Amino acid sequence: MAPNKLAIASVSLSQYPGHILDHKIRAASQAGIAGIEIVYSDLLTYSKTQNISIQAAAQKIHTLCLETNLQVLSLAPFENYEGATTPLKERLALGQHWLEIARLLHAPYLQIPSIYTTDCSRDEKTIISDLQRLSDLASSAKPVVSIAYEPLSWGTNCSTWEGALSIVQRVERANFGLCLDTFHEGTKLWGDNASPSGMQMDAEVKLRDSLRRFVRDCPRDKIFYVQLSDAERFETPYSLAHPWALPGEAKEFTWSKHARPFPLEVEFGAYLPVVDIARAWIVDVGFEGWISMETFDRRMVNGQVTPEMAAKRAVESWRKVQVEIESKSRL
Repeated sequence: MAPNKLAIASVSLSQYPGHILDHKIRAASQAGIAGIEIVYSDLLTYSKTQNISIQAAAQKIHTLCLETNLQVLSLAPFENYEGATTPLKERLALGQHWLEIARLLHAPYLQIPSIYTTDCSRDEKTIISDLQRLSDLASSAKPVVSIAYEPLSWGTNCSTWEGALSIVQRVERANFGLCLDTFHEGTKLWGDNASPSGMQMDAEVKLRDSLRRFVRDCPRDKIFYVQLSDAERFETPYSLAHPWALPGEAKEFTWSKHARPFPLEVEFGAYLPVVDIARAWIVDVGFEGWISMETFDRRMVNGQVTPEMAAKRAVESWRKVQVEIESKSRL
């Protein structure tokens, strides 16, 4: 079995408002999960239920994680930062707040998804400069926080691991690297929720070539952590008439919000080649760092799926992925 430690995003343990962050943390720990990505909105909800500041909430959550032997992996997601039209001074002030919370949580990473708004700068120098300023802010106090940059499949300026790696290399900061997610690789190059087949044209070739280039070109030390999730095949192909569709929203974003089960949960329609991606990203490059489950399953919204149930699903999913990786490696 792979030596990687398993983490999970707090939102992937439940999206029901009545399931509070401390409950999720205990459930993850009891299931044998080693780490957790704290989603800011979950922490904010917890602070309100406790009637305390978000800073005090972060300190309490850190203490709870120590008591339950759970490591905070990251604070996420600091969205739509690089190249945004709002003044950089305001964005850096917000970034400073997020970094303060990350340090109180003792989170080694602040996760930043690639910007996905349309009203943003396309200028490469601006994008790189913005990310350098944030990285420098993150390293200006102790403990240093590292920036985990995640290419979204619907990102405006960056939507592939290759684009993200190029940005990482140009930002050129020790505390700036990659957060890689199988959902984004799978939906950018292989899956298509608007196609009756569920697949893009030349899907297998595009994905295979991408993974080969990844193994050849991606430096292992710039992979900060890897997120795993699958995607559900749409029974009725996506269109603007689909009940989940929103005007102006990318179809991959819609897909992400509603239909991202844990890897290999075929009973929920999971069908992406997650094992192929995970094998390249983890085994073939010798990555031994954190693996985190980041799923968005609409079945978790109404409260019928408890954090305990979700945590068990996550552990079983990771077990299945490891078994499949080993099985394919022997072929």
